[in-house]
Amino acid sequence: QVQLVESGGGLVQAGGSLRLSCAASGRTFRPYVMGWFRRAPGKEREFVASITWSGDWSGGRTVYADSVLGRFTISTDNSKTTVRLHMNILKPEDTAVYYCSVGATPGTYDYWGQGTQVTVSS
Repeated sequence: QVQLVESGGGLVQAGGSLRLSCAASGRTFRPYVMGWFRRAPGKEREFVASITWSGDWSGGRTVYADSVLGRFTISTDNSKTTVRLHMNILKPEDTAVYYCSVGATPGTYDYWGQGTQVTVSS
């Protein structure tokens, strides 16, 4: 089993920045994809950003939701056990619980964190 623990959420004013981190622990796990999702009050969970590797862990292709493109950046450490989300120029509509997730195979997210609250005040 793989455990994911997010941190770094909080309250920030519009235009500000936050950095979320997600640390993976547990059994040895080689991720194919690591990503961030969010769920705003009264809304469905939505994709935010992901980073995907090829079989030899080269590349690191990133994908972003249109709503965060140019403002958020996803990154990982060399060991692929921590994934971060750097959030800049935050807007009130970014308010949500943010979840990290990892998957071992294409098209799947196998493990999820408990979430961290991000609140952006206007």
